[in-house]
Amino acid sequence: MSSYLSRRQVIRNGILAAVGSSLIKTSHASSTEITQHFIGEDEWQDLKFGIASYTFRKMSLDDTIKAMQRLNLKYISIKDFHLALTSSTAERVAAMQKLKAAGITALSCGNITMQNDEKNIRQAFDYAKDCGMPAIVCSPDPASMPILDKMVKEYNIKLAIHNHGPEDKRFPSPYDVMKVVEGYDKRIGLCIDVGHTARAKVNPAEAILKCKDRLYDLHFKDINSTEPNGKTIEAGRGVLNLPTILASLKKIKYPHLVSIEFEEWGDDPLPSVAETVGYSKGLLANNRKK
Repeated sequence: MSSYLSRRQVIRNGILAAVGSSLIKTSHASSTEITQHFIGEDEWQDLKFGIASYTFRKMSLDDTIKAMQRLNLKYISIKDFHLALTSSTAERVAAMQKLKAAGITALSCGNITMQNDEKNIRQAFDYAKDCGMPAIVCSPDPASMPILDKMVKEYNIKLAIHNHGPEDKRFPSPYDVMKVVEGYDKRIGLCIDVGHTARAKVNPAEAILKCKDRLYDLHFKDINSTEPNGKTIEAGRGVLNLPTILASLKKIKYPHLVSIEFEEWGDDPLPSVAETVGYSKGLLANNRKK
């Protein structure tokens, strides 16, 4: 019961903060004014919340766009389900134009597995360049670091190496990424997945602070357990300390993408994503009141 009440209080406080006490006290406030407070640019407090499109992997790009518009999310990390790595330049340009027309910006792509092979790696960089994406979320062969160093200098595109938890023998936690990238171009950084990080027995909020100088993407979620078999769950229903994670992002003034990602519920992800969006907004609004 205490968990339920805590969750209810967060949502209640979020609504009150979003509307604003001045509107509550002003009986003649119009519905337009109230709506602007709910969907204004400040609802994410300068954090670029969006979607890791893997979440909508069983939906077309058109349906993904419709879902994001319903959620009022403006940023996306594109997975190859929605734009193939083997696509032509024309296809990439058309996809980006479609997103732009819908008010959505692609801030990264991935996760992309990279071999220790320049041709393979260059394919990903050409893909990101054609799409105008500033970052690539990736899982590279650690031996490929000299090639990656060359590529980020040539293309001026950031790399965000994704940690995948205890089953990932190369990069289980953000700190494993930091050890490998040290000494290479600073544009080679990481994507912290807060769920996988916790399953690797690392505190995600602390990792955000310690890795801030090379943090170029973040996968946001809640999980039902920090054990290796922990699964994604709607925000606020799991075990992660999401307020401290958001506080860390705010503290470092994190300027890159915060991607909501769900590995579960591939057939019907929208309700769970919508719940996570609402809860996250409530947390931010609640913290702003303090």
